[in-house]
Amino acid sequence: MKHTLYILVENHAGVLSKISGLFSRRGFNIDSLAVGITSDPKISRITIVAQGDEYVTEQLEKQLNKVIPVIKVKSLDEGTFISRELLLVKVHCNASNRTELMKVAELMNARIVDVAVNSITLEYAETVEKLETLINLLKPYGIREIVRTGTVAIEKGTALNSK
Repeated sequence: MKHTLYILVENHAGVLSKISGLFSRRGFNIDSLAVGITSDPKISRITIVAQGDEYVTEQLEKQLNKVIPVIKVKSLDEGTFISRELLLVKVHCNASNRTELMKVAELMNARIVDVAVNSITLEYAETVEKLETLINLLKPYGIREIVRTGTVAIEKGTALNSK
């Protein structure tokens, strides 16, 4: 089962290494990792998506809470958060299929960010499932390059995730 965790940490060099090392030492693979500063430049937010059962996730939360620069750890329950991932995809394109590709982009609400003689680049920020749908629709045209960010997630409603 996939689990999404967010971790608030002090924004110092080496913190990400400590966090990822903890996962690595326990043989826990990270599917997605995104890090960025919060509204307070002294604090960063790490969002991690990983596979594992409830017991393993609970143990990781306990271990993460013991790491000195960690301020807060929270496991997000399915259905209680909104998550997105950013995709940039460059697709082979010529005069005969350019209109078709533009229609696919429009259908999926992807944004065209670059057009060249033999390629088109799309930007798409959505759920992982919708990203996979777009990728599958574009495969027949010939994908030249794909770049994806890690998943970012925020709780729904009025819950505040600060210190």
